[in-house]
Parts: sequence; structure tokens; C-alpha cells
Amino acid sequence: MKTNHIRIKDLQEVDILRKAGKILSLIIGQIKGSLTAGMTTKDIDTQAQALMQQYGVKPAFKGYRGFPANICVSVNEGVVHGIPNGRIIRNGDIVSVDVGIIYDDYYSDTAVTIPIGPVNPQIQKLLEVSEAALYKGIEQARAGQHLSDISYAVQSYVQMHGFSVVRDFVGHGIGRQLHEDPEIPNYGSPHQGPVLKEGMVLAIEPMVNMGGHRTKVLSDGWTVVTEDGKPSVHFEHCVLITFKEAEILTR
Repeated sequence: MKTNHIRIKDLQEVDILRKAGKILSLIIGQIKGSLTAGMTTKDIDTQAQALMQQYGVKPAFKGYRGFPANICVSVNEGVVHGIPNGRIIRNGDIVSVDVGIIYDDYYSDTAVTIPIGPVNPQIQKLLEVSEAALYKGIEQARAGQHLSDISYAVQSYVQMHGFSVVRDFVGHGIGRQLHEDPEIPNYGSPHQGPVLKEGMVLAIEPMVNMGGHRTKVLSDGWTVVTEDGKPSVHFEHCVLITFKEAEILTR
């Protein structure tokens, strides 16, 4: 397997990735802070476009394999790849916002799921477990560990709390392209697959379902939802692998 391996000694390259991650964290932070009931998912996309223009970056998703929008917005049972449209966001919804940017020819990618007003306690638990699972995976993302150590950490934590991880979609390497090797499943046995090397850049992204792990794609060819119609949550960070703890580029 050919894997993404940024040269850690190339400080200019690393600095670009850090700047890209910082800009992306500012963009998604502003989106998160302004999200309210009554907005449409298209409104979020419009805001994201304006913020990207403000920060001088390009949308990584628009036009990628024909995707028609700047960002992905998935609501409630939506897992990933939701196309922003006229759907109105209501109190009690959860909204997953997945944003990718291109800065100085390098890519960065992050996602967060946001509750709108008070949500059902079980959904709140799903949110908390899913975000914690992301950090459990990141704890295993260091040089010398196996790729599947990340996968196992995510899956075991999620299943311990009675939820399931999506198996049809995975995390990925990132840097010079949006999706690079290696793929990073959110399930699997430990100590398997490639050994992580210093300088790798990975997008780790647990997608966690309240019910079963199965998904389906809607007729638009993009929007992925849970097969059983139960809620799903998505969190993602880009990390730089070092011999110590991973550097979270999109924090």
C-alpha cells in the first residue's frame, strides 16, 4: 500500500498544513456558533462559502467527483455527504457539518455534529460518545503504532456504550490530495495493517449510529443515511503523526 508520508523535516510543508488546519478550525467554529433553528442547510453552505472567500481558501468538496455544494450537511439520520438544500433545521435536530478546504494547494478536512437546542438524552449521549471515540482513536495515532490500533480504539469505545460504527465509509490520508492512502476504518482488530510513520497526515473520522451500522444512499446519489432511520453522528480531525502524541491540525 502506498501511504501518505509528508516529510516532517520539510518545515515549510508542515507549516502550510498547520495554517490550513487553523483556518478550517476558524471556519467551522464560526459555522457552529451561528447555527440556529429556522436556518436551512443551504444557508449553512452559503455561510461556508462566504467564510472560505474571507479566509482566501477554496472548497475542497465542490466539484469533487461531481459533488454540487461547498460543504456536506447531514441532519439526524444523515450520516455523511448530505447535499445542502432547503431543509429547515428545527430544535431537537442534530446537524453534521463536514468541511474541507484547499490552502496553498494542500487539503484539510474536519467535521462536527451540532445539537440544535435541547436534544433527547440518548442523542446527547450519542454525541458525547462519538466525540470521545474520535479522541480515543487519536490517542493511538503515533509513530510505531499500527493503523488498526486507531480503528480498534474507536470501535471498542463506541460499542462499549451500546452504539455502532459505520463500516461503509472510512477516514483517510490527506495532504496533497483530499483522499490519500491509507484508508482508516472505524472498526477492526488491533495491531494490523501498516505501521504509522512520523510525518503521515490522517483524517480520522468516526461515524457513529444509534442503531445498526448499515447505511444506504438516497436517490440524489450522495446523501448517506442510516438504514434503520435512527440518528447518526460524525466527528473528524486531521492529525500529524509524530513519535509522541499526534498533533491535531484542525483543533
